[in-house]
Amino acid sequence: MSRPARPGPWPPAASSQPQTQHQPLSWAKRTAFKNAPISTSGQISTPNTTPTPPPPDLESGPTTNAALALPPPPTNAIASASGTQHTSVKRSNGGANGASKDRNPSAGQRQRDSSAPLPRLRDREVVQEDHDELPQRHPHVVTYSLKDSPGLVPIVYYGLQHYLSILGSLILIPLVIVPAMGGSYEDRAAVVSTVLLVSGLTTLLHTLLGTRLPLVQGPSFVYLAPALSLINSPEFQALNQNNFKHIMKELQGALIIAAAFQAIIGYTGVMALLLRLISPIVVSSTIAALGLSFFSYGFTQVGACLEIGILQILLVFIFSLYLRKIKLFGYRVFLIYAVPLGLGITWAIAFVLTETGVYSYKGCDANIPASNNVSEYCRKHVTRMKHCRANTSHALRDAPWFRFPYPLQWGTPVFNWKMALVMCLVSIIASVDSVGCYHASSLLVAERPPTAGVVSRGIGMEGITSLLAGLWGTGVGSSTLTENVHTIAVTKMGSRRAVQFGAVLLILISLIGKVGGFIASIPDVMVAALLCFMWAMLAALGLSNLRYSSNGSSRNSIVVGLALFFSLSVPAYFQQYGLNPNSNVSVPSYFLPYVVASHGPFHTPYAGVNYVLNTLLSFNMVIAFVIAFVLDNTVPGSRQERGAYVWSKSEAARREPAVVKDYQLPFNISRFFGCVKWVGL
Repeated sequence: MSRPARPGPWPPAASSQPQTQHQPLSWAKRTAFKNAPISTSGQISTPNTTPTPPPPDLESGPTTNAALALPPPPTNAIASASGTQHTSVKRSNGGANGASKDRNPSAGQRQRDSSAPLPRLRDREVVQEDHDELPQRHPHVVTYSLKDSPGLVPIVYYGLQHYLSILGSLILIPLVIVPAMGGSYEDRAAVVSTVLLVSGLTTLLHTLLGTRLPLVQGPSFVYLAPALSLINSPEFQALNQNNFKHIMKELQGALIIAAAFQAIIGYTGVMALLLRLISPIVVSSTIAALGLSFFSYGFTQVGACLEIGILQILLVFIFSLYLRKIKLFGYRVFLIYAVPLGLGITWAIAFVLTETGVYSYKGCDANIPASNNVSEYCRKHVTRMKHCRANTSHALRDAPWFRFPYPLQWGTPVFNWKMALVMCLVSIIASVDSVGCYHASSLLVAERPPTAGVVSRGIGMEGITSLLAGLWGTGVGSSTLTENVHTIAVTKMGSRRAVQFGAVLLILISLIGKVGGFIASIPDVMVAALLCFMWAMLAALGLSNLRYSSNGSSRNSIVVGLALFFSLSVPAYFQQYGLNPNSNVSVPSYFLPYVVASHGPFHTPYAGVNYVLNTLLSFNMVIAFVIAFVLDNTVPGSRQERGAYVWSKSEAARREPAVVKDYQLPFNISRFFGCVKWVGL
C-alpha cells in the first residue's frame, strides 16, 4: 500500500496536485506557537489543527476573556514554526484524530526533516506547544507590511504621521542638554536642526543597509545620562565662557570612539554571539530601568511652573488614555498624536498668556542673574517667568531662514579616554535596547524575524549612525527609537517606504532654520512635562517585552524585581555618597545625580579609574543590565520559560524568497562584502 506524501520544506517542491494559495500574513500571525514535542520512544505527538479567531485589536475596546483564551488542545499534525527544528508528521486519511500511521520514522528521514527550512504556517493554523512553555498572544496586525507600497498620497500621509507620533523623542533631548551646557537660544535651535538632519540621514541608512526594518533612528535616551554626567564633570564647572562649544567637542570625541566600538562588535559578529545570552528578561529590565532613572528631573522641573506643566501632563494623559478609542476620519487621532496635540495646545495657551502680559516680568530685570538680584520678589518671580513664558522673539528673530548643519560645525572633537570608555560601555546598553526593538517590530511587519547576521548588521550600522551623530554634533548617540514599536502597533503602518519618505521630509525640514528656532522656543517646563510622559512610556515599553516569556514564572518575576530594585537603590548610594547636604553645589538639584564622579565611593590612586567606576555604577540602566544579565544566564530555566528570542536561521532564510526580500541588502550590495559574513543574511 502506498504511503502518504511527507510534508516537505517551504516552499514545497513541485507537485502534480494543485496547491492552495493563501494571502501572505505577518510572521507573528503564523508563529505564535512552538514545535510539537517528540517523545523519547520515537513517536511524534500529533497535534490537531484548530481554527483560531483573528488576533484581537487591543485598542478597539474591552476584550472578553473568551477572546483571549487559549485554543483547545490541537489534534492534527501540521508544520512547526519555532525556527529551531522542523518535524514532519505523517497522517492517515482514515486514522482516528489524524493518528500517525508511521510511528517510527527512519533516522535518515528525521535527519532530512531537521535540516528543512523554517516552515510557513497557513492562516488559522496553530501547533501544540511544549508542556513547559506558555503560548504568546498575537500582537497587532499591521495594515501595510514591510514591503508594501500603499501609493503616493498614503505614503506622504503615513510618513508624516510616523514622525509626528514620535516627535517628542526627536526634539526633547537637545532641549535638555543644550541649556545644561550653557548654550543660548541660537545654540539650541542649531542643535535641533542638526538632530533632525542626522535622524533623517541615519534612518535612510538603516532602512537601506541596516536591518531594513521600518525603524526610525534618532537621539537615544540611553546616551542622555552619560551626556549629563560628562556635562557636569568637575573639570567643566570652572568654565566661564564658550562652555557650550567646549563641552560639545568633548561629547563628540567620546561619541566617535563609542560609535567605532559599536560598529566593530556589530560587523565582526560579536553581537551574534551575545544574542544567545540576551533574552526578553534582560531587555525589559534594562529599558524599564532607563525610563525610571530620570525621575529626579521630571516633576522637579514641572514644579517650576505648575499650571503649565500639569496642564501639559493632563492633556497628554487625556488624549492617550481617555480619548484613545475615539476615531476621526477612521483614525484614532488622539492616540496617535497625543504628544504633538498636547504640546501644541499647551504652547498656544502659554503664548497667549505671555503676549497678554499675564507672564510679564512686572518691572523685574530678567537680564540680571537670580543670585545677584537684590529683591526677594524679583528673584523668585523672574525664575518662574522664565519657565512659564513662551517667548519666540529670540529664537525666531535670530534663526536664519536657511541653515545647513555640517560636520564639525562646533570645532575639532576632543578625545578623552575616560569619557570615551564610559560611552563605549553605554553603547552596549543601546545595542541591547535595539535588539528588543528589532524582534518586536519584526513580529508586526516581516515574514520572519531577522537572522543573527541581520541583527549584527543592524548594530554595526547603528555604530556608523552614531559616528555621524558624533561628527555633526547632536550631543548624544543615535539609536533605534524604542517608541517605534508602539507607533507601528497603533498606526498599523509598517511600510519601509513610508518611513523612508518621512526621513527625506525630515532632512528638508532641517534645512529651514526657522523650524529649529521655533522648536527651541518651547518653555522648559513643557519639555519636562512631556519627558515625564515619554520616560513613563519607555518604562512601559520595556516591561512589555516580558510578554515573550512565561508570565507566571516566579523565576522571571524575581529576576526582574531584583534588577529594577537594585537599579534604583545602588545608583542612589553612589549619587549620595560623600555629598554634604549643606554644601553649595553649583548645579541644579535635578542634576545632582550626574556629579557623582567627584564624590563617589571609589578613591583609587588613578583618577581616570575613579571617574569611570563612579560614573558607570551611578547609571540605573547599567545596574539593571548587569543584574538581569547575570541572573538570567545563571539561574536555571528553560528557553521557553526565559522566552529566549527566536531568530531565523540563515540557511533557511536564504531558501525563502519572502525573507530574502525583507532583509537582503538592495542593489546586490552583499556580493561586494563576501569576506564579511555578517553583511548578508
